[in-house]
Amino acid sequence: MTVSPGRTVDPTSRISPGGVEDGTATRRLLPRWTRSDVAAAVGFTALAVFVLSRQWRAPATGYLVDSGQDQRMWEWFFAVAARSITHLDNPLGTVLQNYPQGVNLMANTAMFGVSIPLAPITLVFGPTVTWTLVLTAGLAGTAFAWYWLLARYAVQSRAAAAIGGLFCGYAPAMISHANGHPNFVVLALLPLILGCVIRLSRGAGPRTAVLLGLLVAAQIALGEEPLLITALTFAVFSACYFAFRPRLAAPAARNALRPLLLAAAIALVLTAAPLWWQFFGPQSYHAIDHGLMGNDLKALLQFPTQSLGGHTNPGQDVAINPTEQNAYFGWPLLALVAAAAVWLRRSPVARAASVTTAVMIVLSLGSRLMVGRSDTGIELPWKWIANLPLLESVLETRFAMGAVPAIALLLALATDRALRERAARIPWCLGLLLALLPLAPAPLQAVDRPAAPTFFTDGTWRDYVDAGSVVTVPLPRPEDARALTWQIDTDFGFPLAGGYFVGPVGPDKKAKYGPDDRPTASVLAKTQKTGIAPEITDAMRAQAVVDLKFWRADVLVLPRGSNERVLRQTVQSLLGDAGHRADDVWVWDVRALVAAGR
Repeated sequence: MTVSPGRTVDPTSRISPGGVEDGTATRRLLPRWTRSDVAAAVGFTALAVFVLSRQWRAPATGYLVDSGQDQRMWEWFFAVAARSITHLDNPLGTVLQNYPQGVNLMANTAMFGVSIPLAPITLVFGPTVTWTLVLTAGLAGTAFAWYWLLARYAVQSRAAAAIGGLFCGYAPAMISHANGHPNFVVLALLPLILGCVIRLSRGAGPRTAVLLGLLVAAQIALGEEPLLITALTFAVFSACYFAFRPRLAAPAARNALRPLLLAAAIALVLTAAPLWWQFFGPQSYHAIDHGLMGNDLKALLQFPTQSLGGHTNPGQDVAINPTEQNAYFGWPLLALVAAAAVWLRRSPVARAASVTTAVMIVLSLGSRLMVGRSDTGIELPWKWIANLPLLESVLETRFAMGAVPAIALLLALATDRALRERAARIPWCLGLLLALLPLAPAPLQAVDRPAAPTFFTDGTWRDYVDAGSVVTVPLPRPEDARALTWQIDTDFGFPLAGGYFVGPVGPDKKAKYGPDDRPTASVLAKTQKTGIAPEITDAMRAQAVVDLKFWRADVLVLPRGSNERVLRQTVQSLLGDAGHRADDVWVWDVRALVAAGR
């Protein structure tokens, strides 16, 4: 590729942050679609539908098994956002959950970037349809966006770009998060953001800076943690690239500095109010302590559970949970990546991608090296940066997702070269097949969820609720959030005590999942877990009255479920009230009890 008399540029330098030599700053940001682009879009969409095919069999009622309670939480976010539009409520916070303290929705990754635009779908078809659509579009859109970036700036071959996009959109981490974390699946804006930064480093005008500001603001409305991980990853990549090409650093910095400041100002203006609410509004918090959440070393070498390799050659279960298999690259892929790094070692872009892959993987291992769930005692770099601002709330295991685009870039660059070099074509394609085939995703497991209690669906609850809350027995919490779905089924006719969200605890405003449990809530949760009725004391009875008044409760509702008999006995003893049957639940009307002494 000739750019000036007597000077050529390595094609692999096209994606460089400071590649001012190739003169691409003036090219159209969104080029015309080719047949290859259409084929890639169709293929990525078909694969997304395949991955979620079992959920699509019942898109309005299906439930992804490995989501735990996360699907209920996200459906609640989508439903309450739609309700805020029809009722002209503040979408950033609500007291419909965790009554009367409420929930800071901006601090709970409620994904206003999709929940608000898709509110009509939620209102007409229900939040489960929105959930299914968002996950499907997220996988396909993320894959295509990375394909676009690679085809635009990294490789000449659309097939090579498709390999990179395929890996970015359907990497093990993406499939794992597709069970329950749409904020880590809808990532299509991130490649567009990087594309704008690259263009700015090459001298693009203010229109690109304005677009970058809008994209960053939109990504904040989708998920801040993926944006942070991407920014850190790109910073590592850029530092490595400029270390190999130092003469490009100063021109790139001069080109990008002012436009980046303009983009930051635009993003800040657009998001200032939501961010203030997130960090300083009601039920805001300072940080959340997850404990040790690094990847086990074995997670790098094994195949993910929901893959061809995971089904035929399962390894030790070393993931935090089914939605956090953020590494699981498999040893064949890591071997191929190492081979590609050696093969492309003369390319500064490939070298930067190789170093970035290693750095992000090491960060993802956390503070101490774990091997097969055994602590080796070896301290790792994350230990010294874990408490830095913004990083203190990130699950370190997720930094492995920063390695995904770096690996995809290496795969795309190597494929691009192999397609041009006949001798390398067959060996590389064979290696690519052997590395990626074990990672081929299987359809996510989905089931039809049980129907909500008729007490809620037929409207009987209206006889027991005035203006206070419904207290389910036990209260909704991260371990069991079914009540959130029942509340949606009543069109949010009542607020709930307790819930599944992230909120502050104690005077230092440290965050936890679920409410700051009242003593009575803890008693009921423990009773359900153990199946053993506690010995109820007068102090516990008095505390129950205090807690019910705190929740401003109108009624306690015990649905069918595990240890139902023991729970009923416990509530009866706490309240001195036998309760009664209403439809398919037990209820205790406590309006008079709570009103006494007001």
